Amino acid sequence: MEAGALTVGENASSWARVKEAAGRHPARTALIILGVLILVMVAAEGLHEVAEVGLAGLSTGAIYALGAVGLTLVYGILKLVNFAHGDFLTFGAYMAYLMNVTWGVPFAISIVFAMITTAALGILTEKTMWAPMRAKRAGLLQLVLMSIGLAFLIRAFIQFEWGTDVLALDVNNTATVQFLGLSIGRTQLITIVIGVVVIVATGLMLRMTLLGKRMRALSDDLDLAETTGIDTSRVILYTWIFSGSLAGLAGVLAGANLALQPELGFTLLLAIFAAVILGGIGDAFGALAGGMVLGLVTEWSTMFIDSRWKLAVGFVVLILVLIIRPQGIFGKAKVV
Repeated sequence: MEAGALTVGENASSWARVKEAAGRHPARTALIILGVLILVMVAAEGLHEVAEVGLAGLSTGAIYALGAVGLTLVYGILKLVNFAHGDFLTFGAYMAYLMNVTWGVPFAISIVFAMITTAALGILTEKTMWAPMRAKRAGLLQLVLMSIGLAFLIRAFIQFEWGTDVLALDVNNTATVQFLGLSIGRTQLITIVIGVVVIVATGLMLRMTLLGKRMRALSDDLDLAETTGIDTSRVILYTWIFSGSLAGLAGVLAGANLALQPELGFTLLLAIFAAVILGGIGDAFGALAGGMVLGLVTEWSTMFIDSRWKLAVGFVVLILVLIIRPQGIFGKAKVV
């Protein structure tokens, strides 16, 4: 009995030490754990298989990260949990379909059009919904219900215009690219390149530009930022432009890799929320990292389990992270 009690006590003490270490250096701890998992997978499946599946994970992670950073910026600055964000992705994908397939415009131009129109949608909702509700000091419940209603409205518009049939963008999903002995779909490679470039640009914008510094100031304390002379209305408008354009881009990339359907964004929304929570709610850099990690983990899991359950693995990782560090991997939830 004493030995059993001692074992339980030792286990509890070890678990406490793990939580304490993770709390002090969360990013370093996450990298160490990820590195150990990679070594285990390489030993079990081989370096080639792990690297090739990892490329697919980077493609998925880029979509999650682009969607997550827009969602977390809106929350960090406005404290708005936007459940319509997934349908913003869908809207962007269908705007690209309108240009790319209906009007026969090249895919690259269609991406730009999707980003612009989705950003315009963000501005429209800010002017007609969110700004008036902030002026009336609406509560969290009212805002959540409005965002859910907006999601259904956008989805209904898409179904009315394009129906419920599964559609596809005019991209070649069968072409592959070979390099370093690895094979990856050309569309997936384009997704990775665009995702990485935009993610790096987003990080630089938030850290080095005046707009990024003002966004971080509003995230820390909107009222205090306003008293210091920052035009908060303009920064909020730029936030919606930034969030909408990234959502449109993520939607187009998701539509290029998957099939277009009115529920496209809704199916991605849960994973995007998971990426936001994994990185730290309100933390844009955390959302970027959380999206990439979630994409890698879910794709690597397919080497050991049926691909139908891969998203569940990502949520298991999320639960474990939240048990150890409830605020997510990166810092305080309020920091952008």
